[in-house]
Amino acid sequence: MNKLFAAIITVAIVFGITSCQSNKKDNAMIEKTSFGKTSKGEEVYLYTLTNESGAQVKITNFGATVVALYMPDRNGNLQDIVLGYDNVSDYEKGTSYFGAIVGRYGNRIGKGKFTLDGKEYQLATNNGENHLHGGNIGFNKVVWQVLKTDAADGGAEIALKYVSKDGEEGYPGTVALTVTYKLTKDNELEIDYSATTDKPTIFNPTHHSYFNLSGNPENTILDNELMINADKFTPVDAGLITTGKLEDVANTPMDFRKPTRIGARIEDNFEQLKFGKGYDHNWVLNNYDKTVKLAASLYEPKSGRFMEVLTDQPGIQFYSGNFLDGTGSGKNGKPYKFRTGLCLETQHFPDSPNKPEFPSVRLDPGDTYRQTTIYKFFTK
Repeated sequence: MNKLFAAIITVAIVFGITSCQSNKKDNAMIEKTSFGKTSKGEEVYLYTLTNESGAQVKITNFGATVVALYMPDRNGNLQDIVLGYDNVSDYEKGTSYFGAIVGRYGNRIGKGKFTLDGKEYQLATNNGENHLHGGNIGFNKVVWQVLKTDAADGGAEIALKYVSKDGEEGYPGTVALTVTYKLTKDNELEIDYSATTDKPTIFNPTHHSYFNLSGNPENTILDNELMINADKFTPVDAGLITTGKLEDVANTPMDFRKPTRIGARIEDNFEQLKFGKGYDHNWVLNNYDKTVKLAASLYEPKSGRFMEVLTDQPGIQFYSGNFLDGTGSGKNGKPYKFRTGLCLETQHFPDSPNKPEFPSVRLDPGDTYRQTTIYKFFTK
């Protein structure tokens, strides 16, 4: 009887230890689940990457989209800090580019036209005016191939590929793009891009997460403190197309060289803010030399979450959620109201194909486009 009792106790202890180990957060891991089907019947999946400390990013292969990003606040509480949807159907119908990789050309091209090697190309335009974020069916509206998933060194990563065919959305050349998301053990979300083409083309992809560092999309981003490492920005006309000039941020509401509350000057009587209904502009990053540098930082005082943006790109677009209006519902059926999310999109400058004075966005056969952007999270 004593031997039987001892055996039962031993089994209970072993199972108890196993159960505890399965709940620990000392190992990175990846989980794959169904995310629904597109209107064409394509199966789409959601990949949950978890690092050794428990931070998570959820990525779908529809649009290579970041669906959710869980980062700790100053008390260690994990909350989702990006806007998005609960299923692929909403992403397919949505028009806000939540969390997606956008391309071929992130941002705007004036009148949807550009000339390359003497030939003019006409792209899709929004409301007959300008081209935006890749066209009617950009990279955010297609199913990507998952090349690999891997969990190692306390972090996890996923690599996705999309091949954009010659003539797609009016662009020349077949472009093969691979995007790798890495969630590191240090709570960094690193995004690496690699692309090639078989004909001369233009190329400027970017990542379009809407951040709300409070973890509560009912809060606006107006009390966030933003720093942008830029002495100049690219002003726009009434159609939000860059004029080609570079203007100093000094003595304007565009000056974020020191951490500044976003809401402090967003309603100022300043023409550029009126054009964009708030901030929707590209900043010219200081000391651009194609290496990864600190571009911006963002601090949310209530939660203590602090984010740094590092990139090897020449510009960053700050968009203050000016067109969120509460009419559309996001995750958990919650409406996303005015200025409840912001974007910090690393990129080349808007309308660069028509502005030869801007850094070139040309990609030729034999060359490889590369970009690295890192969103790094701390608390303070």
